[in-house]
Amino acid sequence: LLTAIGVLLIARGGRWSERAGEKLRSLGGRGSGVWGFFVSLLRIALPLLGLLTLMQAVSATGLVGRHGEFVLDVIPIWGTALLGFRWICERVFSKHDADALLNLPAKRRAEARWYGSLLAVFYILHNFLEVVSRYEGFSPQIEAIVLFPQVLFASLIFFRFGQILRNISSGIDGAESEVPIARRTSERIARVMGAAMMLIGLATPVLAAFGYALLSYETIFPLIGTAAIFAIILILQNLAADIYVLVSPKGEDSRESLILVLINFALMLSAVPLLALFWGARVSDLQEAWLKFLGGVSVGGVVISPMAFLTFAAIFTVGYGLTRVVQGAFRSNLLPKTKIDPGGQNAIVAGLGYVGIFLAAVVAISTAGIDLSSIALVAGALSVGIGFGLQTIVSNFVSGIILLIERPVSEGDWIEVGGQMGYVRAISVRSTRIETFDRTDVIVPNADLISGTVTNYTRGNTIGRVIVSVGVAYGTDTKRVETILKEIANAHPMVLAHPAPSVVFQAFGGDALEFEIRAILRDVNWVLTVKSDMNHEIAKRFAEEEIEIPFAQRDIWLRNPEVLKTSEA
Repeated sequence: LLTAIGVLLIARGGRWSERAGEKLRSLGGRGSGVWGFFVSLLRIALPLLGLLTLMQAVSATGLVGRHGEFVLDVIPIWGTALLGFRWICERVFSKHDADALLNLPAKRRAEARWYGSLLAVFYILHNFLEVVSRYEGFSPQIEAIVLFPQVLFASLIFFRFGQILRNISSGIDGAESEVPIARRTSERIARVMGAAMMLIGLATPVLAAFGYALLSYETIFPLIGTAAIFAIILILQNLAADIYVLVSPKGEDSRESLILVLINFALMLSAVPLLALFWGARVSDLQEAWLKFLGGVSVGGVVISPMAFLTFAAIFTVGYGLTRVVQGAFRSNLLPKTKIDPGGQNAIVAGLGYVGIFLAAVVAISTAGIDLSSIALVAGALSVGIGFGLQTIVSNFVSGIILLIERPVSEGDWIEVGGQMGYVRAISVRSTRIETFDRTDVIVPNADLISGTVTNYTRGNTIGRVIVSVGVAYGTDTKRVETILKEIANAHPMVLAHPAPSVVFQAFGGDALEFEIRAILRDVNWVLTVKSDMNHEIAKRFAEEEIEIPFAQRDIWLRNPEVLKTSEA
């Protein structure tokens, strides 16, 4: 029964998982890539389970001897390697264009899957001969004779595999910009690896032929394992991207996010110990390196260990998050219910942010057990260097604190500074952002707002004055003009009644009698609109009252017109 089950799983397990994958692919959906990955693992799990069952059945017969038991113990390892190589090739060089991780034609992908299986066979044969050599005690001469055919054929396959990778093209029909950056990077790395594989595939048989059999042997097969590790990293990176796209509200646009870059970097780091084992490192060496890493490094007499750093990062992150939550609660719920003006609310929220971040850093440092007293001298020297080298930045920082406390300028104020006029949109630690009336942003250093001359049109309130100038022709009844202008000013809804608007007979101009309307507006932000409305009304009323608005006229007198007549003659 065990034999039948084992043979059935080995023969049909891979086909069952393949059918399940095709069924899942036909259903589609956002999570098809993620679920397809886990279904594809059955191509390893089911045949491997069948192999283990079959080996159990053979072992239960009691017909194998000591050597047979040894072989039965290592056959599942070899089966795992063969199934793993095959699975890697089917994931990277998939039969389906949409699932392939590298941009190759279908024919080249099929060829790559075939060569990948051959490399797995040679890798298993390499492991088998290593075990036999240790068990039988082969001499170096016999080892060289036995190893040379393996190195030769493995190098040829390695060379051809490199050629396939070198032919990877970025994009479809040259549309490289449409391919995600992560995939273009993977394909670029694959092309570089392909060139290296071609070079090594040519070099290792030459080394073996000249007597360096062990060197070539210890080069080509670790490289096969290294290539498999890089392929697994590529598969896991694609899986991480699919999962992040599935949970992210941005969908496919999230494939270029920073989080995925950090995940990819973490996967590369996690592969370093495996690569070290492939290239001859012992487990004890890795354990020793890990213990040294956990011991930390000494900086200025302070030992900073990974655990202390992680503790600091975790506590500071929690403190920073709580600070943002408190700021949001004050900004959205508490402060709007008070009588504090918007500028004061912004100052309180910003102050809470600075205090919260400072407290989070202090608590994180003390909890992590980092003693900063031993680097006080270094910190003092750094502070002196900062004082001399970053005077402007420190000055702007201090000015930003003064702006938040003293609040001569607040968000939403209409100000004029350094010839620039506009609304204050944000006050940060170093600078203040002003949005001009042209809808452009001007970044003003905070020090300019503290030490320079600033005109704030809306400081404390929005009341302001508008001045509208107009000229009338000489001979016009000035009292009548004054009455009309007062009526126009008083009729505008934006003009305050107290203080009442006034009309000033300003001067006897060169071309007109000059008058001005001076009125206080309830909101100075509407000054241009009010001025335009009053000018329209002045033009209308003056036309009705037949009051002339003069414009400059010039008469040209010629002293010697006879000269012009002579010239014409």
